[in-house]
Amino acid sequence: MSRLSLPARSLISLLAFSTFAVSSQALAAEAEQVDTLRVQELEQRLLVLERKLEIQNEEAAAKAKDAPVVTASEKGFSLKNAKGDYEIKFTGLAQIDGRYFIGDDSAFRDGFQARRLRPTIQGNLGKLVSFRFTPEFAGSGFGDASGNSIVDAYFDLKFSPAASLRIGKQKGPIGLERLQSGGSIELIERGFPTELVPNRDLGVALFGELAQGTVSYTLGVFNGTADGRDVAAADDGLKEYEGRLFVEPFKNDYSFFKGLGFGIAGSTGVKDGTGANLLPRYRTPGQNVFFNYGETAGATGYFATGSHNRYAPQAYFYRNSFGLLAEYVSSEQTIARTNGGAEQSLSNTAYSVTASYVLTGEDASFKGVKPSQPYAIGGDGFGAVELVARVGNLSIDDDAFVGTAATRLANPDVSAKKADSYGVGVNWYLTQNAKLTADYNETRFEGGAAAGADRNTEKALFTRLTIQY
Repeated sequence: MSRLSLPARSLISLLAFSTFAVSSQALAAEAEQVDTLRVQELEQRLLVLERKLEIQNEEAAAKAKDAPVVTASEKGFSLKNAKGDYEIKFTGLAQIDGRYFIGDDSAFRDGFQARRLRPTIQGNLGKLVSFRFTPEFAGSGFGDASGNSIVDAYFDLKFSPAASLRIGKQKGPIGLERLQSGGSIELIERGFPTELVPNRDLGVALFGELAQGTVSYTLGVFNGTADGRDVAAADDGLKEYEGRLFVEPFKNDYSFFKGLGFGIAGSTGVKDGTGANLLPRYRTPGQNVFFNYGETAGATGYFATGSHNRYAPQAYFYRNSFGLLAEYVSSEQTIARTNGGAEQSLSNTAYSVTASYVLTGEDASFKGVKPSQPYAIGGDGFGAVELVARVGNLSIDDDAFVGTAATRLANPDVSAKKADSYGVGVNWYLTQNAKLTADYNETRFEGGAAAGADRNTEKALFTRLTIQY
């Protein structure tokens, strides 16, 4: 066998190497193509996953947008949509009293009483409609559980801050202290002017705020009710027109008088008939009746038989820890002894002035005091302490007592002609939801006892626990 020459062997090696190189390049190109396809496939899968994730996030965001929002705070409990235009809110007010009369007679009742037990449902149905519904489970507040009732039941049509419409059973707009929440009043019971204004009435009222909130007003037409009373139905088919204009000229200014507000309120109407919603009775701060029309309490044969007009100038001033609230009410009503008999127009008047001072330094306000350091068991918080004093008067028209027992409208041996009241109290705001109150009110009378003597002075020591949210 012959051997290949050196050049031949080199040529063969070169051919083999070239073949190997070409094959390697082909394999490398094929591998690179496979890798590229795999990368493209992975990129495609990644894009698909990213899109799925985007869709999931969009769906979650859409669900979150429509999901209800549940909140719980010192102001109550609420359930609303994300926009906040549909909402239902649950609040409440409970007040339990301990009432004691010093040197009282058998007509005054000592003991514990549920004064208010009022759960409230309120809310918004879109931006236009809001509502409030408040039942009363404490009865009359004086142990009469059979007197359970509906306190508030109304709808608001909120066209704008300057003009909204309230329809249903609502507070009358006349009395300044009447418009305060029962949980915010400074003494346990409201003063004498509240006895001469409607409590709650059924009707329609236009209300709003003007001039950047410095002017507020209410104008309404209502069924009409007696002084200090509620009404839920039209007793005599007649109507009463009520209104209020209140100005806080420095509300938006950094002024010494920032907390000053003053206004005028009033009503006019006609009443025809007899009954609790047409003829008044007047009570003391101890909630005992000291005046009724008639020879005896609950006597029949006395009628509202004509016009009933009220006017009520009012004002308050709050500056740092100091507060002052004053109001005057005149209630003029036509009364007759018998239906169709001789009529008399009687003007009864009342005033009160209440001063308060927060010892712990918080701001006083018409809506009550918010403690800067709520009471905490084992902690440093003590709450807020407020001192209060009030003077007031309610005077009956002298003409009510003119005549004999057969002709007069009120009996001076049963009903007092005048009541003067002086009260002091202390409020301890443990938290924004809990308040302890104690006050003492002394009421002196002119008349109201046998043989024209003065009725015994009423000395009332009241205590109260208020829970509100």
